[in-house]
Amino acid sequence: MPSLLCPAEAIAPGTSRGFTLGESSCLVVKNHDGDIYVYLNSCPHLGVELEWVADQFLDSEGQLIQCSTHGALFRIESGKCVAGPCLGEYLQA
Repeated sequence: MPSLLCPAEAIAPGTSRGFTLGESSCLVVKNHDGDIYVYLNSCPHLGVELEWVADQFLDSEGQLIQCSTHGALFRIESGKCVAGPCLGEYLQA
């Protein structure tokens, strides 16, 4: 049975939050349309966690997920890297 991270209303549109599930760390993003996406909190380039401040996974415009280590940018809807050293790779949903 899947774990409940939090009520959907606890995440505002255009924001993100990090969670720990057992040994795994994940990030949840709610885009500006209210759609929710969940990914493992691990950059495909170095395997490091993406945020540098708790719950801060998005770029300054809130349009892309950003790795704080090297600035790679990922599409919220697919997890695909569109800029940075892991170009074309994906976050794990």
